[in-house]
Amino acid sequence: MVSKVVDDINVQMPYDVYPQDRDQSTFKAYLTVVVRDEKGDIIKVHKQWSRSPTFNFMGLFLPTNWYSNTNNTWTITNTGGTSYTYNPGSGSNQNALSYPGTSYNEPAYLVMIQVGSGQQSNPYSAYTLAAPIANGTGSGQLLYGYPSVSQTPTVSGSSVSFTISQAFNNQSGGTVVITELGIILDIYMYNLSAKAYQNFGYFLMWYDVLSSAISVPNGGSIVIYYTFTVNP
Repeated sequence: MVSKVVDDINVQMPYDVYPQDRDQSTFKAYLTVVVRDEKGDIIKVHKQWSRSPTFNFMGLFLPTNWYSNTNNTWTITNTGGTSYTYNPGSGSNQNALSYPGTSYNEPAYLVMIQVGSGQQSNPYSAYTLAAPIANGTGSGQLLYGYPSVSQTPTVSGSSVSFTISQAFNNQSGGTVVITELGIILDIYMYNLSAKAYQNFGYFLMWYDVLSSAISVPNGGSIVIYYTFTVNP
C-alpha cells in the first residue's frame, strides 16, 4: 500500500537535483611528472588524477570525536611493517599527532615523495611501495632532492589548492623506470597519559600506480608535483 501511494505521487523531481556538467567533487588530487634529459630539455610531461589515499591516511583523517563517540581506535602501519594503535579519543593510552614544534624537536613532517619500480593492485591497503627505488647513484637508483610544500595556498575564484613537489636526478649510469610513487610522512605521537613523545616512524599516506611508466634517462631528471585542490 505504501509503495503504491509513493508510485502514484505525481511530482516531478526538481531540476537542480539532477547531475549537471558543473557538478563535481569538492576535493580532487592530481599528479604531474616532468621529465628532462641530460641537457635539461623537457622530453615528457605526464599527468593523471590521483585517487589513492591509504588506510593510514583515512585513520588520521577521521575526526577526533568519531574516536571518542565510538570508543574505537585505528591501527596504522609504518613502512617497516610495524603497527601502532592510533587513539586520539579518550582512555589511558590516548595519543595525538604532534604538529611541527621546533622547540621540542618532535615534528610530524613530510619526509619525501618516494618512487618505485613495482605496483600494487590495492593501493588502499598499501603501507610501503612494492619496489622502492633507493636514494643514490648506484645501478637502478635515483638521487632524491628535498620535498617542497607550497608556502601559501593558491586561490583561484572559489578554488584553493596547494602542491607538494620533489626533484630526482639520475646518475646511475643507465635508464631508471618508475611505475609507482607515494607520499611519506614521519609521524610523532604524544601520549597524553605518559606525557611523552614517541616516533612511530615513516608512513605511506598516499599511493599511486602510474598509468604509464616513466623512463628517466641517465643524466636526466624528473620533478614530481602532487596538487591537492578544494572546490576545483
